[in-house]
Amino acid sequence: MIPNPNDEHDSLDSPPDSSPKSSLESSRESFWWDAVDEATELLMDKNPSEALVCLRDVVRKDPQNPYAFYYIGTAFFELGRFDQARIAYEAALRLSPKYLAALVGLSHAVRIAGDPPEAIRHARRALRQCPGDGDALFALGLALASNRDRDGAIAALTEFLRTRPEFEVAMEARAMLDKLGSLGDESDDD
Repeated sequence: MIPNPNDEHDSLDSPPDSSPKSSLESSRESFWWDAVDEATELLMDKNPSEALVCLRDVVRKDPQNPYAFYYIGTAFFELGRFDQARIAYEAALRLSPKYLAALVGLSHAVRIAGDPPEAIRHARRALRQCPGDGDALFALGLALASNRDRDGAIAALTEFLRTRPEFEVAMEARAMLDKLGSLGDESDDD
């Protein structure tokens, strides 16, 4: 999923209840978003290889742009290069430690690369930063399932579904819950 730059959770600032950003900070973020615009279009068009070329150019021009590193992580993730995605997400987080989308992306990348305990740690960090965030709950549920924590996975995925996610992701969560046996358990209670 390509985060929307207008979504408060994809912003680099603190959680929504924090103080307003200065005009300089807002201007810098706007500049960073503008710099990755073409690459995000390429990612949405399912062209991660071309997006990487574009994003590497952005980083050469401005190595402080956390959005560029986040989207490099996203492009590598789409290409199935999860170790490289991890490195890029970590770079984004070094530049902006509270970048929620980068934390969630990192959780998914390390889970798929075979480190569920670290994926759980990153997802929980995201949830401490933004309690109830659907993307973080989904990442946590998948990480817990990968770590064979059935009850924890069921709890996280059930909570995720309460956030009213997009249809496709909700179907993935329901399929995982079905695989974990929770959907059958719920119908037994009636």
